[in-house]
Amino acid sequence: LLSHGSTAQIIAKIETKAAIKDDVLEEIVKVSDGVMVARGDLAVEAGTEIVPIVQRRIIALCRKYGKLSIVATQMLASMVDAPEPTRAEVSDVATAVILGADTVMLSDETANGHFPIESIAAMKKIILYTQDNAAVAPIVDVLHGKKSALDAISVAAVELVDQLGAVAIVAETKTGATAARIAANRPNLPIICVTSEPRAAQQLALNYASKSFVRPDGERAGLDLAKELKSQGFFGDESPLTVVIVSGRQPGLVGGTDTIRVRVLE
Repeated sequence: LLSHGSTAQIIAKIETKAAIKDDVLEEIVKVSDGVMVARGDLAVEAGTEIVPIVQRRIIALCRKYGKLSIVATQMLASMVDAPEPTRAEVSDVATAVILGADTVMLSDETANGHFPIESIAAMKKIILYTQDNAAVAPIVDVLHGKKSALDAISVAAVELVDQLGAVAIVAETKTGATAARIAANRPNLPIICVTSEPRAAQQLALNYASKSFVRPDGERAGLDLAKELKSQGFFGDESPLTVVIVSGRQPGLVGGTDTIRVRVLE
């Protein structure tokens, strides 16, 4: 794809016994841009009892390598014909959130169901309540051994946010990799992604807690956007407020993220 000038991303759909072998699964995650846990097909191929454990492993590996994770199939299946989910389905969605999935997906519920709007509203309600009341497993439980510089910077930025009571992390990113690594830490606040690449902004829309803005590269791109959002009331009425900005010393350089800055907005 890259050799032909394409920036399209590859999402691997995990649904066979061969794909869930330990070394195979990790290699798939490494070379993919994201992974979908296709739970219906996987249950048919490998047995229903293995699905929760495989789902946990896939989400953990995606967080470890900064890749998108999607949990799909029969999340609110009863809502094809009923206006309310079952308690088991509510627990299923909440578990995916607690494990740290980037995205949960509806299919039959909205494609063929009688209650598509109610299905979306129910899923949103479950996600928001779970995020407010149950912390996602910290990234240190996922990362083992030596970490990359970007991993270390991302972890430090999230820890700094907690210590300072900041309202957001602003990630200046060219390809989206910096924002994805920060998202892997699952901070309980917005990740404001600043990029000069429209395609990167679109692709980051599925990442955890991420909201993207297209702006020209520049040393003040993140700070200027944070000020703009504050003036629009994006962060609420609090003033002054603190943001943590993750960037590189050379704006627009791919792979150059090496700096964390703390800024107080009056």
